[in-house]
Amino acid sequence: MTINEVAMNPNELVQFLKKSPSEFTKDDIVAFCEAKGIEMVNFRYEGGDGKLKMLNFVISSKEYLDTILTDGERVDGSSLFSFVGAESSDLYVIPRYRTAFVNPFTEIPTLEILCSYYDNEGKPLESSAETILKKADAEFTKQTGATFKCLAELEYYVIGDKEDVFPPVDQKGYHSVEPFVKYEELRVEAMKLIAQAGGKIKYGHSEVGCFTQGEVYNEQHEIEFLPMPAEQAVESLIIAKWMVRMLGYRYGVEISFAPKITVGKAGSGLHIHMLAEKDGKNLLVENGVLSTTAKKMIAGVLDIGDAITAFGNTVPTSYLRLVPHQEAPTNICWGDRNRSVVIRVPLGWNVDKSMTLDANPGDVTISLDRPSKQTFEYRVGDGSADPYLLVASLIVGSLHGLNMKDGVERADDLYVNVNIFAPENAERLAQLKQLPVSCEESADVLAEKRAVFEENDIFPANMIDARIEMLKAYKDKGLSEKLYGNDEAIAELVAKYIHVA
Repeated sequence: MTINEVAMNPNELVQFLKKSPSEFTKDDIVAFCEAKGIEMVNFRYEGGDGKLKMLNFVISSKEYLDTILTDGERVDGSSLFSFVGAESSDLYVIPRYRTAFVNPFTEIPTLEILCSYYDNEGKPLESSAETILKKADAEFTKQTGATFKCLAELEYYVIGDKEDVFPPVDQKGYHSVEPFVKYEELRVEAMKLIAQAGGKIKYGHSEVGCFTQGEVYNEQHEIEFLPMPAEQAVESLIIAKWMVRMLGYRYGVEISFAPKITVGKAGSGLHIHMLAEKDGKNLLVENGVLSTTAKKMIAGVLDIGDAITAFGNTVPTSYLRLVPHQEAPTNICWGDRNRSVVIRVPLGWNVDKSMTLDANPGDVTISLDRPSKQTFEYRVGDGSADPYLLVASLIVGSLHGLNMKDGVERADDLYVNVNIFAPENAERLAQLKQLPVSCEESADVLAEKRAVFEENDIFPANMIDARIEMLKAYKDKGLSEKLYGNDEAIAELVAKYIHVA
């Protein structure tokens, strides 16, 4: 890293070590702990429910710190995963040094590190989510020579007490500011802390959703990240969700990433933007337009897009969000700037870049020779997703498309540039396949298309089996119809899944 990059980086370890997190070593971590008086180290790792788990270590000596950083620790896998039996449940958790950051919430100086799971033979646990993503990521680079990069849009609701001063307008919260939004300060603080933990944030803003139910006020926000290699992008997202929840706890409000907290109001998605990069070049663009590579990747994701819901939409309330006229996708198609499709191609600054010169005439410091920012966005996922598995699925879909002989033709067939719900487009709408409308349907589609996920040994068969069993256990076929008009039953269901992965 350059001196300027270090000076402006908010991560305390980067500033101290003067190197990128990807270069952190065990000795670096030990040196930082010694210099900064770190008294505790916490290992964090994702459980089968998608939530972070933790082991606390009190640092009694340099030797002990060296030991836990080298050897990790063992945990009871059967209490963390449904697919690990009690008869052989011991697993190792081994720290990934690049993820280290200082805990901003503890009075005792504490270092946090994310971990990976290993089995009794010292091999990566095949069915753990972070291993699956690692394999998918490696396979993409192996086949293409490119790096798969992605970013998340993290949407969430803050649930607090009703205020009558500067009341917001129902469902009109998009990009509003204080005093018409009440929890801007919480979002800004969250962004600062996430950045200090290594997350690369693009921006934050208030979202559409804001409404009052009785004496309870619900306000929606979003934090969007910058593109990063897949594993780092997911690590940042997992840490971000924990930090936003922690801040909510400190502020005395509830934070929910749930896909829906009431019918008729905006739900929260977990949109993932993707691109492929090789030798510093964005492969999604050729001569200023969407490339063949991009179209093939889009075609592949769309081909298994219905099955990806098994990893991106994992609770019954997920399917209360995926309904028409709510800026959420229902039919398998893609389009430019269209927010009702499975994949949206947003503006990518591929037009004449003299906009900046027009706004700032005479500024000779402006350089217009910059890499393309073009991405494509999968809009189906929500906060119930396991981010490791969702991104792994998108990589699998992208590879699937790149290996299709007719990928471009398939993409062209599924392109939509109109409002598909308008009456005049009814015929086009009827031609499009629908997304699943329940967890059970999602499980059925995954069973049908599991071979794509299992190819190259990326998703283990036992993990797919466990996911199908989990989704079918909800027995939620036809649930939306059964709940229609029953506000009390809907409220009970929402409350049950208010705190998802």
